Parts: sequence; C-alpha cells; structure tokens
Amino acid sequence: MARAGPAWLLLAIWVVLPSWLSSAKVSSLIERISDPKDLKKLLRTRNNVLVLYSKSEAAAENHLRLLSTVAQAVKGQGTICWVDCGDAESRKLCKKMKVDLSPKDKKVELFHYQDGAFHTEYNRAVTFKSIVAFLKDPKGPPLWEEDPGAKDVVHIDSEKDFRRLLKKEEKPLLVMFYAPWCSMCKRMMPHFQKAATQLRGHAVLAGMNVHSSEFENIKEEYSVRGYPTVCYFEKGRFLFQYDNYGSTAEDIVEWLKNPQPPQPQVPETPWADEGGSVYHLTDEDFDQFVKEHSSVLVMFHAPWCGHCKKMKPEFEKAAEALHGEADSSGVLAAVDATVNKALAERFHISEFPTLKYFKNGEKHAVPVLRTKKKFLEWMQNPEAPPPPEPTWEEQQTGVLHLVGDNFRETLKKKKHTLVMFYAPWCPHCKKVIPHFTAAADVFKDDRKIACAAVDCVKDKNQDLCQQEAVKGYPTFHYYHYGKFTEKYDSDRTELGFTNYIRALREGDHERLGKKKEEL
Repeated sequence: MARAGPAWLLLAIWVVLPSWLSSAKVSSLIERISDPKDLKKLLRTRNNVLVLYSKSEAAAENHLRLLSTVAQAVKGQGTICWVDCGDAESRKLCKKMKVDLSPKDKKVELFHYQDGAFHTEYNRAVTFKSIVAFLKDPKGPPLWEEDPGAKDVVHIDSEKDFRRLLKKEEKPLLVMFYAPWCSMCKRMMPHFQKAATQLRGHAVLAGMNVHSSEFENIKEEYSVRGYPTVCYFEKGRFLFQYDNYGSTAEDIVEWLKNPQPPQPQVPETPWADEGGSVYHLTDEDFDQFVKEHSSVLVMFHAPWCGHCKKMKPEFEKAAEALHGEADSSGVLAAVDATVNKALAERFHISEFPTLKYFKNGEKHAVPVLRTKKKFLEWMQNPEAPPPPEPTWEEQQTGVLHLVGDNFRETLKKKKHTLVMFYAPWCPHCKKVIPHFTAAADVFKDDRKIACAAVDCVKDKNQDLCQQEAVKGYPTFHYYHYGKFTEKYDSDRTELGFTNYIRALREGDHERLGKKKEEL
C-alpha cells in the first residue's frame, strides 16, 4: 500500500500535463508568446518569423510536433513561435493580430512575418519539406511535389535517394533534373506528371531539383548543362537523354513505348535570318518603323509556338504579295516576343501568335486573321479602325496602378487600400474593371483611401503577386497602412466596393467619436 501513493501521484501529473507535451517533446527553439509587446519585439528583431496560432493547446499538438523538427532544420535562418489563442492572456494578442479561429473547422493558423510586417498566410503543404523550403525562401515557388497532380512523380531529395532508386527500380525510369525557377521546366512539368499517371505500373517518372551546389557530382556525371535535362535509365543504367522539351504527355508516353536516343538535329534558323518580305522588328527599332510606315500589321510570336509556325508561311505569302504591289496598302512585320520582352510587356502579349495593327503609329484592334487571303483583305480595307482603345493603365481614372517597386511605399501612405490583382487577358477581370474603376472615382478625393491595381502578367510584378498569395484572377486584398488585413470576397460591383470602403471609413469615425467621448 505504501507504494500506491507515488503511482497515483505520477498518474495525476500525467493527467494535468498538456497532451502535446506528453506525446512529443517540443523544441526549445519554438518560442511561446502571449504578450503583444513580446511579439512586437520579436518581429522587430527577427526578419523571418513563422507564427503558429492555435485555438487551444490540444489543437496545436500535431503542428508543434512537426514544427519542432522544422525549427532545428532552419536554425539560424528562421524563427518559429507559438501563440495559444485559447489562453486568456493570449486572446488579446490574437485579436490584435487579426487571427480568427472562430469557425468550428479551423483549429490553427500559420502566419509568416518578414522584415517586421505581415507577409502572408502559410497555405502550402503542412509537411517538413514544404515548411523548411518556405522558411529558407519565403518568396520562392512551392515544391513540385506540392502539386496534387504530381502524386505519381517520384520526388528525389538527395543523392543517396537517387542512387537507391537506380539500384532498386526494375521498370524503365525517366528522370527530370530541374531548377525551380526554370520557365521551360514549369512548362514541361504538367505534361511530365500527367504521363507519370498514365504510365503508372509500367514506367517510373521522377523529378530532382539539382540547382543546389551539393548536386555538382550528379550534374557532371549526367551532363546537366541546362534545365530541364531528362535522362532515361534501364535497370539502373543510364542510356541516353530525352530532349523533346516541348512535348506533351502523349508524346512522352509514346516515346517510352520504344525509347530511342536523340537524333542529330540541324539547328533551327531564326525566322529573322530566313529572309523574305516580312520585316523583323526589335525593342530598339519598333517605334521608328511604325512612324515611317503608315499601315503595319505586326505578328508577335515565339520560336517554340506551334500555331506561329503554322501561320508563318501564310504571313510570308501575304507580305510578299504586298511587297509586289505598285501602290502597296501596307507592310507586314514580326516581333520575337521571347527576345524583345519590353515590347511584349508594353503591348500585354500573353499568348502566341498575337496580331496588332498600327495606323500612322497608333495601335488598333485586329480580328482573328490566319490565312494569306484574310491578311490581304484586312490590309486593303482595315475596316476604318476606330481610335485605339487605351489600356486600363492609360485611362485617366481614380485607380492607382502599382508595380513591385512602388507597391509597399505607396500603400504605407494610405490608411485604407483595396487592391485588385489581375491579368489583362482574364475575362472575369475585364467584367469587373468598370465597377472597380467607378468605385475608385468615388473616393479619389479622399487622401486616406485608395483603390489600386496590380497587373500580375508583368515580369516586374510576378514576384509580388506570388508573395501576396494570388492564386487566381481577379483577387482583392485590403491593406491598412500597407499591411495585409483580409481578402475581399463580397460583391464585385461598384456598390459592393463602395459599401465596403464606406464601412471602413465609418469605422474610423466611430473610433474617433469614442475617443472624443472619453476626453
């Protein structure tokens, strides 16, 4: 009986301990915070902070177990802390940081702060690899394996895993060595992963990010000189590379039925070097050319674009016919948009081929033209084109058009800013632009309020849109003195926007009235 006391005491201690502490050791690297001043100080002194907000201690259990291992992996690079919003002392902090855990299905939130300010809500995969990758590069792209469509691709993390795969895999193996920033890799990945699903059980398709210097041996061994490099293996033995980087999933599946080494190819001659009657323009000479020629039809193209290659002979024939006319009705010109990026951005070229018509230097809309006959008909009678319609940015409205360089500084000067992230080609964006513009005009004289827009297609804005977690178009975010506060998900009408902004402004008046009453 004397021994029963300590056993009951041990059981009592076990019962009162938090479940997360009893089931897993929480790293001392994770700082628990409840005082707003402590969090403010932390954000001021650390520039890469991930905060776990939980509804209770129990709700945080699984995340704390995972984040304990993450904290060790990112030690010296990132900081992880925890706020229990169920604790009376911490509730005020959670409210101040605008953390809403009231929905029944929401138990935790992960928010990232950078350089002392809110950066983004963490909405990537909640796995060790994904969180570590995020904290090592908060503005970087998600891991390939985070794409649900890539579940049948074998994702290789280390040289050891790569060697192990070569040793054990009996089925034909196709490995894509890639870099996460590579645009050609990004174009090929959806086709590669679709082929992996179609070939499941018959062949294995794997991906390996070898951009890091730790993979120099592999890059040297398999002649990885650029990205992507795709290598074919049979029973662990490298045979040859697969070099059709513009292929579809069907092309990959068909090739794997009878894999063959790449055939020697004659380098493709750039269109501009082929000669002919089409004028090839660049960033430097474009403006001067359209000034000197009163009627110009321009084809913006990309060398890899199949539709461009199909249209090119018809375009050349029409150019030759116009060149032979005694009284020519105009000229045809072409711009390689992959080389002349300033022109592509200026004219919002987002697909190929794209035609633009210039009359006395002014741009006009063009209908769908694809054949020699249609090109000539248009040039002989361009349907008395109306004056060129200005882009949204070119119009005089109350909307502030921002780019990555001035985004933060501009928003910091405004108390309330509603930002529309959009793409010029997006039909939903085109539909909402008049409503958003009308709402902006209502508040254009209020120096504390702004309606702003960011064109996510522009190169200089792509990092910004990714950083602001823009997943689709249009996306609306509300900022308070430059800090993201919430997404706008109400009516996309002038009334919806204006009511929302008025509510924000009236909230200011209510707070001001309370202060006056206190005084």
